Amino acid sequence: MVLKVFFPSCCSSAESGILIGRWIPEQSSAVILAVVHFPFIPVQVKQYLREVQQVTKVSVSVLGSWNNSKQEKEESLSEFLEDLGTIFSHEPWIQISKEGDSKFWNCSTLQKQPDNHREEEIILVYYDQRKVMLSHLHPPSDTADLGAEDASKLSAIFNTVASSKVLFMTDRYDDGPIKMTHWQSDGIEASIIVELMKQVSVPACMLLTFLLSLVSGVCNSRVLKFWPLSFLWSKLSTCEQLGHRLQHLQVISSSKKAQNQTQLMRKANIFVSLLIDVALGILLMSWLYRKNQIGHLADTLIPVADHVAEELQDLLQWLMGAPAGLKMNRALDQVLGRFFLYHIHLWISYIHLMSPFIEMILWYVGLSACLGLTVALCILSDIIALLTFHIYCFYVYGARLYCLKIYGLSSLWRLFRGKKWNVLRQRVDSCSYDLDQLFIGTLLFTILLFLLPTTALYYLVFTLLRLLVVIVQGLIHLLVDLIDSLPLYSIILRFCRSYRLAAGVKFRVLEQQDGKPLRLLMQKTP
Repeated sequence: MVLKVFFPSCCSSAESGILIGRWIPEQSSAVILAVVHFPFIPVQVKQYLREVQQVTKVSVSVLGSWNNSKQEKEESLSEFLEDLGTIFSHEPWIQISKEGDSKFWNCSTLQKQPDNHREEEIILVYYDQRKVMLSHLHPPSDTADLGAEDASKLSAIFNTVASSKVLFMTDRYDDGPIKMTHWQSDGIEASIIVELMKQVSVPACMLLTFLLSLVSGVCNSRVLKFWPLSFLWSKLSTCEQLGHRLQHLQVISSSKKAQNQTQLMRKANIFVSLLIDVALGILLMSWLYRKNQIGHLADTLIPVADHVAEELQDLLQWLMGAPAGLKMNRALDQVLGRFFLYHIHLWISYIHLMSPFIEMILWYVGLSACLGLTVALCILSDIIALLTFHIYCFYVYGARLYCLKIYGLSSLWRLFRGKKWNVLRQRVDSCSYDLDQLFIGTLLFTILLFLLPTTALYYLVFTLLRLLVVIVQGLIHLLVDLIDSLPLYSIILRFCRSYRLAAGVKFRVLEQQDGKPLRLLMQKTP
């Protein structure tokens, strides 16, 4: 029979006393939780353990004795610790004592039944109680004792430590009759700032939930579902980002407690992402309003728009000639070129008409950076979409004209083969055409075929321009999605407290000798 004793490394320097913990008979394991020091009254210890068991639902009991006496001649203390096994009835009675000058501890068992002479192989496992408590490797279920089905799992050890929070709330500064040593015996690990934030967060979350309910009610009202408000809400990336952040704020301010570690990490990641987003937005806003940076941007925006318009005009003049030595249809080339040049002229007039108000618009847009850097980036993406709206119109015109010609050519090609498209059955059927229909179809097919290179060239050029604008907007949205979805809190924990994100445990052999317990060290695996 193999007896496994899980001993917390924080109790290695504790004074002599008794070991309290949980005994798991299904896997012959003893989980030591704390050491009770001398002097103590056994009745008070039993009463305290009953109170702990009622609160934690964990069968905590006295498992054995702990002897940390450095004097080898103190045999009376050892005998006294052995006699405690008659007061606290537990089978087997575990005895852990100092091995002279060795840095390790000797672990043995005392059988109370004289008929039981079997020898037990003991494995002494050292574990970091603080890391086990904070690693959340225990099951996310209730704190009830695990049954025989789950007792074989190592998670029973973590569940025992995690369920004993009440036991770890007493430190050496308490005036109670029982003095113990555990991972928080020198003082409960906490922060005054964190505790104050917990107290303030309750009314703050209630107020934030009320305000968010009002905002969500306005957003879900029927007024915003009518055209063109619904169209603008679906097309502007700023509105989508505001709705996304509104959902994040509702998740953070929810009064419902996280059910498991996954929901807790999700809330923490959203909260840290929101804080960093707002901090970066405030830095951007401070830079914009420092030394009249908005005025310089407004003065630069008009010349840039004029330069882009001039480049487009030069491009259209090049297409209206003989681009790359290609022979274009002169009439169609001139019609398309003048049509697009007229749109550029209208766009330049619109930009110059808005030039007196651009600085004021940028000034108010800069204030939106206090909502977060992602909101400012989405506004930048919408501004780029508005400034390049003429390029989008060119692309739509060219794409629609090209598609109409391809559709006409495909229909006339079916006419040559004696086929037609059946709209009702959604298939190609055979059809007989007369001579006039074939003649007119041949003429139209020839005209469309010879006009196709000119249309295809304009479509290709404007598609490349539109693709350039989409790439710039895509990079902006990629940065926005990176800020929104990057698990910053998990990354910080991974570098600062990796045991909080432990995936499992591993055991390292500390000492293995014949006739002595096998000593292992339980470590977390990232």
